[in-house]
Amino acid sequence: MFKTAITEMFGIKYPIICGAMMWLCKPRFCAAVSSAGGMGNLTAGNYETEADFRAAIGETRKLTDKPFMVNITLLPSVRITPEHHKMYIRVCTEEKVAGIEFSGTPVDKVAGMAAIEALKGAGVKLFHKVGSVRHALHAEKVGYDGIYAAGIEEGGHPLDDDVTTMVLTPRIAESVKIPVVTVGGIADGRALAAALVLGAQGVMMASRFVATRECEVHENIKQELIRRQEYETVIYGKSLGLQGRGLKTKILEEVCAIEKRGGGFEELIPLLSGQKVKQAWETGDVDYAPLMVGQSIGFIRDIPTCVELLDRMAAEAVVHIEKAKKMLREG
Repeated sequence: MFKTAITEMFGIKYPIICGAMMWLCKPRFCAAVSSAGGMGNLTAGNYETEADFRAAIGETRKLTDKPFMVNITLLPSVRITPEHHKMYIRVCTEEKVAGIEFSGTPVDKVAGMAAIEALKGAGVKLFHKVGSVRHALHAEKVGYDGIYAAGIEEGGHPLDDDVTTMVLTPRIAESVKIPVVTVGGIADGRALAAALVLGAQGVMMASRFVATRECEVHENIKQELIRRQEYETVIYGKSLGLQGRGLKTKILEEVCAIEKRGGGFEELIPLLSGQKVKQAWETGDVDYAPLMVGQSIGFIRDIPTCVELLDRMAAEAVVHIEKAKKMLREG
């Protein structure tokens, strides 16, 4: 049904990729997305030792014979050090994973061009998640295989250029020769169809995958995403130089209030702790920690299996593309 540069690159059924999610993108969930015809994600930051990270790759491979992405986020962290970043890159090279989604600092600046050459030599496809044309051009120049064009709508850490998906995807697609994947505001087949029309070769989404049966998160969280609307997220973290988008909750209201009055790093970091997020996912307490989701939550209305979600998205995309063609013919 679909033949794009992404489906051809990885030999997958649908050009739909799961984005990185700390504490959630582990082997069983990763394998479920890949087995459903998309591209699962194994988030490296879940693992603090080489043995555990390598074991997670092995476990995922036992659960699915389909390809999956590994995320390596190259941003400052209290828990994950620059040595962890280098270890993740080395292990991915040795394990010859299908692809890596890098976000944050360009890998050539973190680990050098030798790391990129080693990964490419091992057959690993490299993608960088960016929010601007200038960063996309840099990624293409140093040898990445594709770009994730991440609009301000996305959950996580959108670039502070604040460019929307509707503008960013075509701007990057017209500026680079490597495949572009649209990120931000993606949750259904209409968005997949729109991304393809805008010049993307696929989409990446994360928030939508939280509300699937296979995602190992408390049921309260899933029901909260169904209940919330697109306007119920908030941008925070600008005072730290690392803005994020998360679900509008009591804790993020507190974070924004601290930032507004000029509160500093020491006051904010305890509220933004990754361990708090882990506990919130497990207990279902949405007000306990920042939950990084995007504006696409406005489209979340049920909790399907990964197979049901991807099959439905693909069918919807075809319907909407044909609908647009019909309007053109009739016009």
